[in-house]
Amino acid sequence: METIEALIPAALQPDVDALVEVDPEELARYVLETSHPWWRREPCAAALAGRVPEAFVPALLDLVRDDGDVTEVRVALLGVLAHRAELLPWLRDPGSTTRSSFGLAEAILRARGLAGDLTAARPLATLAHDEWRRWRLLGEEGLDALLAHHGAEALAAEVGEERPEDRAFLVRLRHRRGGDVTDALADPDVRVAHLAHERVDDPDRLRRFLDRAPTTEASLWAACALHRLTGDRSEVRAIHRALGRPRVEVDGLPEDVRSAIVHAYVPRCTTRTDPRWRVEAICTVAPPRPHTSWSFRASTVLVGRAFIPRPPVPCGELHGSGGGTYDVIAYRGGAISVSSLGPFVSGEDHPAGPRRYLEAAGFRWIEEPLASLTVTGLCVYFFGDREPLPVRDLLFYWQD
Repeated sequence: METIEALIPAALQPDVDALVEVDPEELARYVLETSHPWWRREPCAAALAGRVPEAFVPALLDLVRDDGDVTEVRVALLGVLAHRAELLPWLRDPGSTTRSSFGLAEAILRARGLAGDLTAARPLATLAHDEWRRWRLLGEEGLDALLAHHGAEALAAEVGEERPEDRAFLVRLRHRRGGDVTDALADPDVRVAHLAHERVDDPDRLRRFLDRAPTTEASLWAACALHRLTGDRSEVRAIHRALGRPRVEVDGLPEDVRSAIVHAYVPRCTTRTDPRWRVEAICTVAPPRPHTSWSFRASTVLVGRAFIPRPPVPCGELHGSGGGTYDVIAYRGGAISVSSLGPFVSGEDHPAGPRRYLEAAGFRWIEEPLASLTVTGLCVYFFGDREPLPVRDLLFYWQD
């Protein structure tokens, strides 16, 4: 036991390479002793992969099924015991998960895949389509195991193609087997089409597809894929022009604000984003960056008008963690937020405030209704959500 504790001196600090050299019976005994810290038991359980002592299997399986034990330990054991046939009835039992056990349901689904349970194929396809990478990987691992157990035809037949996640699985499967996924660019679900545009790998095939693309969206996804493969903006611009330069119209959104948002967020938008935004970012020129920051420029205006500004404070520092796209400048009588995306400021507007001086210097004051205007179709991660955001949250973005 002293050896194990020396190899795991603190939480999240296991010596993984050394643990796999520890006698498996010693590891199993440590895992089964529930008085030990869970953060030591978990890596010990993982270190049993491929070498679980047979005499300890029944007790370890009981631990997996024990709702009173720590989820992290149970999940780690699932990773090394999922192939045990005696565990399958419990894995299939809907009552085997509890609402409070974070991550257990997903681990059980993966384990069903590892055990060859074909009835888990559809829920695994759903998990593999999850927007959280940690769950998506578990779903893909489970599906890969089912593929090895049952073959592509049986697995594809079980999953079907009715739901978007089913079709996303078929795109991944077809691509993995060397097939053409270009037609999936026309899928009505934006995330399936996005997946296909990441997988297509033949520029000439994409160009042929453009001649028969059934929808504008399909053509735009083909253009995005061409740009990914060739880096040729001129070809994308020609496609965009031939399509009539489609874009997502957001009534009331000024062009300078739109341009700043497009070039700041399209490179990191989520898979739900309308392809019109993606092509617009390729076809348009990003706003020029000033030699000095916008916060510095705003501070200069405040200094010139005797507002006595304090140094700009980055939003992450202001909130105590994280980061984002704005600084806060406190001054005598108030404070303003200055976006790093362009000459955009916001704050409390009062007669003696700096608004008129900032606007005279070229800044745009962001206020209602513009601040609350949602930029539709452009999906950005924001505190767990991936929905379109209002202008306020895009120009003055903070993420912990």
